[in-house]
Amino acid sequence: MAERAPFNILDPATAGDAQRRGSDPRELDRCMEQMLSYIYASLPNYPLYLGQRFHAARAAPDRVDRISRLPRELRRDIVSRLPVKDAARTAVLSWRWRTIWLSTPLVLVDAHLLPKGQGFPPTYSTNSQPITAAVSSILEAHPGPFSCVHLICSRMDSYRPQLARWLQLFAAKGVHDLVLVNRPLPLEVPLPATVFTITTLTRLYLGLWKLPGTAALRGASFPHLRELGVLFVEMEPGDVDYLVARSPVLKILNILGCMKGLRLRLVSQSLRCVQIAGSIMENIAVVKAPCLERLILHGSCKRGGGLCTRVRIGDAPKLHAFGYLEPGQVLEIRDTIIMVRLLPPSLFFSSVSNRVQLTEVHG
Repeated sequence: MAERAPFNILDPATAGDAQRRGSDPRELDRCMEQMLSYIYASLPNYPLYLGQRFHAARAAPDRVDRISRLPRELRRDIVSRLPVKDAARTAVLSWRWRTIWLSTPLVLVDAHLLPKGQGFPPTYSTNSQPITAAVSSILEAHPGPFSCVHLICSRMDSYRPQLARWLQLFAAKGVHDLVLVNRPLPLEVPLPATVFTITTLTRLYLGLWKLPGTAALRGASFPHLRELGVLFVEMEPGDVDYLVARSPVLKILNILGCMKGLRLRLVSQSLRCVQIAGSIMENIAVVKAPCLERLILHGSCKRGGGLCTRVRIGDAPKLHAFGYLEPGQVLEIRDTIIMVRLLPPSLFFSSVSNRVQLTEVHG
């Protein structure tokens, strides 16, 4: 009999523990794999060229190194678009390139540090130690600032001191675009509060963490943050409200996989787009958002007991796109209440199995 394939996400110890508790470890592994696929699909792109590799052209007859004679700013622009390994290697090209990498805002994606032959996404058998060691060396060596850093390949529960040091370096040297995703399991690894003191951030995506206490969030300061993503993060009611309130220029808010019952009270002078997907939503209140243009609720999850989602739209004069209202959800727009109900199939033609009725109630 052929040996069964190993797990993609679960390590053997976690799989054994799940089996002892009466759970199917392979089903759990599939769920974890699907959850990670949702997270990876929701992450923003990074500004690197990963297209066709070009072979070096034959040297010109006069042996002149013309590319090294390009203006320094143009060489810095070239290096900024290369994966970190290739960017660092440019230092050996000639004396003109030695300081280019160190003087260029760093772009670091740890998926490009995976061992040779290891595809993406990583599996439970992927050794995080060489990746975290390489990330630490690069962050210590580069003087900053860091233009874009995506760290998504390590099981951070085993490398908390390294994570704490990375966040200290980000706060000290400056980072603009930061993505931090912890590879499960466990799912509830505490996120160090230092991340909320990085005032240079313009975009922040967090995946598979547990947010710190309210006191840490109250001390958050994101004066330049324009986009925030919270993906399968354990948090308490009001946590997102605190982050939005401390991000005065925030334009995009993306929430995925909130399973504790999301309660959101939006007060923002800058928000333009809010997207909430794959979450248990209890109460979404747009209190005052004069710039909000799009509110997208997609793939809402149901909790036992028939929890009703209530969406309240208060002051949002520019809102022109809203979706999707599903059965069991109630939309309130000032004095107007809109409810979605499924009508019995017998009320329609036999070829129609389900129909949705919008019931409008004026206050």
